Amino acid sequence: MITIVEPGPYCSIQDLGRRGYGRWGISPGGAADQRSHSLANRLVGNAEGAATIECTFGPVRLRFEETAVIAVTGAAEEISITGGVGAPNGPIRVGPGEVTVHAPRHGVRSYVAVRGGIDTPLVLGSRATDPSSGFGAVLRAGDLVTVGRSAIVGEMHVDLAPTRGWPQPAILEAELGPQADWFSAESISLFKQQTYSVTADSNRVGVRLQGAPLMRSNVAGMMSEPVIRGAIEITTDGPPIVFTADHPTTCGYSVIAVLDAASADYTAQLRPGDLARIHVRSARPR
Repeated sequence: MITIVEPGPYCSIQDLGRRGYGRWGISPGGAADQRSHSLANRLVGNAEGAATIECTFGPVRLRFEETAVIAVTGAAEEISITGGVGAPNGPIRVGPGEVTVHAPRHGVRSYVAVRGGIDTPLVLGSRATDPSSGFGAVLRAGDLVTVGRSAIVGEMHVDLAPTRGWPQPAILEAELGPQADWFSAESISLFKQQTYSVTADSNRVGVRLQGAPLMRSNVAGMMSEPVIRGAIEITTDGPPIVFTADHPTTCGYSVIAVLDAASADYTAQLRPGDLARIHVRSARPR
């Protein structure tokens, strides 16, 4: 059993989300940074889809009632455990006692995996928290979290995993999207070349980017269409929104480009004021 002593600004249980329910308006949700979530699970010998604790900024304090093996990945740089310190990106034997994931200097989200997985009720095949859809609730001080046993699939063979850096600006890889031809050649060129800054009103639904407006050459309205994680929507006044884990299932604005999976993960780690550029890998469609 784990007690949430201090949850930080937004702490939740996440896995790889709910797949196949978009037709009913249910977003996949799940870990905002799926790469870091999956890595944490692999480090403790869990299946990649096992539930973890997603920590936003921090500090986050957890009290373990029994000895456990954990791994902390993502933005985390400093971890305190009862009687010492722990290193991120590798398995750590802890408890009974407290673990503190300190606020990171870079990035936004850290992931705490526990060998055996987090055992909360499955809803539509997932343990992911998505309060906007009515699935679970954000963790609060005093909440109890159960550690399971069924998620274990292997032994632990890695002491320390390599980590990515935090370049400024971040380079996000993308392909042009379904409405790219709604924009003039000048707007597409500006989209590719300018450096955006992340605004403070970003969250698990979308990361908002501030830059010079991109004007559409096609000003006709459009029907709402399905969207996926990593889609870059251009609103009527021009600033891009990059959809993240809890994105809506449809949108009525033009999607100029779509990030690849790795860049969508990295976008979830961008904090207000960070800089980003979009590297478009394909030519403008004719």
